[in-house]
Amino acid sequence: MTKDALVSEEIVKKFAKEVETPYTRWVKAEGLDIIDGIYVPDLNAVELKPWPSRNGHGVFINHDASRTSNDCYVCEIGPGEELVAQRQLYEEMIMILSGRGSTTVWNDAGQKVSFEWQAGALFAIPVNAWHQHFNGSGDEKVRFVAVTNLPPIMNVYEEPEFIFNTPYDFKSRFSGEPDYFAPREDVSGLLLESNFVSDAVSLPLIEAKERGAGGGHIRFNFAKSSMNGHISQFPVGTYKKAHAHGPGAHVIILAGEGYSLMWPEGEEPTRYDWKPGSMITPPNMWFHQHFNTGNSPARYLAFKYEGVAIRNSQGVPKAWISRRIGGHQIDYADESELVRTMFADALSEHGLESRMQEPYELEKETLPPLPESRQ
Repeated sequence: MTKDALVSEEIVKKFAKEVETPYTRWVKAEGLDIIDGIYVPDLNAVELKPWPSRNGHGVFINHDASRTSNDCYVCEIGPGEELVAQRQLYEEMIMILSGRGSTTVWNDAGQKVSFEWQAGALFAIPVNAWHQHFNGSGDEKVRFVAVTNLPPIMNVYEEPEFIFNTPYDFKSRFSGEPDYFAPREDVSGLLLESNFVSDAVSLPLIEAKERGAGGGHIRFNFAKSSMNGHISQFPVGTYKKAHAHGPGAHVIILAGEGYSLMWPEGEEPTRYDWKPGSMITPPNMWFHQHFNTGNSPARYLAFKYEGVAIRNSQGVPKAWISRRIGGHQIDYADESELVRTMFADALSEHGLESRMQEPYELEKETLPPLPESRQ
């Protein structure tokens, strides 16, 4: 069982003044709650409160390093309604969970672009560009989830008026290009060079055998943001390799059924079951591993801050590199027997069998030798 590092009330009192930050005070002033983001069973069902300043409903979701990296929020737009137009000196990535509508983006120079979206769409708001979201249905609500780097920005500048009302166009980010939000298929390596994905569930992926299980993968960096994301998919009866990285990767399940294990170094893993709409946010340098126990391929989206990706001297994320050579990924050959027995039991409950023998064998072709200390 994971330890919660709880301490005495005497120590708590010594740090009481440091619990609140300009960011948490701003959320409170907006009339909204902050809930724990390590595991949200269903973003579609999480309870929201009225958000008068935006003409919607919302809730903020924080993780263990939200004070210093990024956060998340869920927002709902009523039938036939629109959110209040807003600009902001922080970055924001959005996924539409349900409904359909449109967004208009413009700058002080008067350049304006509008685009339509529906459930499954992904896009980002260019920094400090004016934008407004519209619900295109008169009968159904729109619900979306967004990941932002508001916490460090609010904690630095503190004044909401400055963050939300500074007249400056970042022309290198957005200059009203008519096709700015047009879907593109330009791919360089694993990187999709686009500012808009119309349907994350059906987006074609690229083979990424380094992560195990014969899965697919694609990465993106919308609106030249310092935040980025990726989508991964893996087949029925398989699971990904365990790995660890920095904090703030919001993993949102797009398709399939299964579970994830998460644990800090030296501790027993905790299981989190998921389905489409579930979200997990692995704490800083916790190992985590994703398992498909359903009848169809499992696919997830990870919205994250670049600081999550601890890279080697060649620029490769260490979460993609074997622990045997100094990375942060656990090879199948080195994983705990508990991982395999738990997966076999979970598959058995669904009348399925493991398809992991081939990935186990394929790994041997590139498996680094064990360090001498472990031989």
